[in-house]
Amino acid sequence: MKKGNAWALLPIGVFLVIYLGLGITFEYIMGISMGFYNIPIVVAFLVGILVACIQNKRLSFDQKLTLMGQGVGDKNIVTMILIFMAAGIFVGVVGRSSAESVAYFMLSLIPARFAVAVIFIVSCFVSTAMGTSVGTITLIAPIALAVGNATGFSVPICLGAVMGGAMFGDNLSFISDTTIAACNGQGCAMKDKFRANFWIALPAAIVTLVIIIVVTFNGGGQLVTQEYNLVQIIPYILVLAGGIIGINVFVVLLVGIFSGAIIMLATGGVPDFYTLLGNMGGGAAGMFETTMVAILVAAMCALIREHGGFDALLSGIQRVFKGKKNGQLGMGLLVGAMDIATANNTVAIVMANPIAKEMAETYGISNKKTASILDTFSCVFQGVIPYGAQMLVAIAAADTLGYSVSAFEIMPFLFYPYILLISSLVFIYIIPERKSK
Repeated sequence: MKKGNAWALLPIGVFLVIYLGLGITFEYIMGISMGFYNIPIVVAFLVGILVACIQNKRLSFDQKLTLMGQGVGDKNIVTMILIFMAAGIFVGVVGRSSAESVAYFMLSLIPARFAVAVIFIVSCFVSTAMGTSVGTITLIAPIALAVGNATGFSVPICLGAVMGGAMFGDNLSFISDTTIAACNGQGCAMKDKFRANFWIALPAAIVTLVIIIVVTFNGGGQLVTQEYNLVQIIPYILVLAGGIIGINVFVVLLVGIFSGAIIMLATGGVPDFYTLLGNMGGGAAGMFETTMVAILVAAMCALIREHGGFDALLSGIQRVFKGKKNGQLGMGLLVGAMDIATANNTVAIVMANPIAKEMAETYGISNKKTASILDTFSCVFQGVIPYGAQMLVAIAAADTLGYSVSAFEIMPFLFYPYILLISSLVFIYIIPERKSK
């Protein structure tokens, strides 16, 4: 490892000051609703890149451009961008009505006292299939609120169940941008990362489900049900099954896109082919900011790495976290700190990826374990911060339907992220990593 240079990390600090500082100012000091998410993250990263370019005077600007180009042109970054686009098109094709069919089908089968438990299960399934926690909350929160109103369950516990289930899928889904970012950043197969994650997330989900059942068992009333189309569930099932089996992610997404297009046209989910094409474009466009962030982070990190920033950070972490197990915790806290600062778990993973990769080599941690830690800890922190997109979307959904609720009322009912953290620590310090065959 070459000599580190802590000053090379300044671009990250500048980015955090601009993005987090302005976000807090607008959201909490000026009282602007959703002010944190109106800060252009792309602009903040561009300023960070400018700072990185000013540093390291030993290199000419052309040499710095070459370094940035090499960083952006990395195979993992290109693969990540293509998968982002394909995932966006898939979500655009199947739309809301298909996911609503999943939700209403499951909700039509259960007694009222298990309503919140099933909301959690539905959110887990839909988020795993859709690959987006915010999209899941946007879709399921109104349903959960209607169910809670009919059965007498409180708004905070219903939204807590939705958010917990949404983070379950965000962590595990093959088409989640966090999974894509973690796997491609560490160079591991998605199926391997899924298997490593599954044994951490499943116990946490089961314990969460038990807690929800115990807390809500005395609920009453009748469930609200709506019409649904079982055929529209097929694209989600195909994507989920294909991912679990281990089929190439591009093939899985293409199958989901083509099956979704045929089914949505045949069942009236979209009125015509012209509208379907528009939905495809809208889905891809929805991934624009995530794609640009991946590109800009790759460029900025290439300059920071060349200037010795990552060597300095890695050296500091190694001084604090001794040994392989503590090194894994260090990775988790690293991505968690990035998430607290940016309120975006995908951005946190992309920023932590190159540092975590060097840590993995130093501590002898497998790439699938590293990807699992990055994804899991980022979802833990993103799932509980009061200014995260997930929390803000849940509160906005409640407000739109006439319910008044605050983030601090919901936070005590975010059982899944808290238990996922405990499960992660158990698998780091107590249960050894499974050996690859």
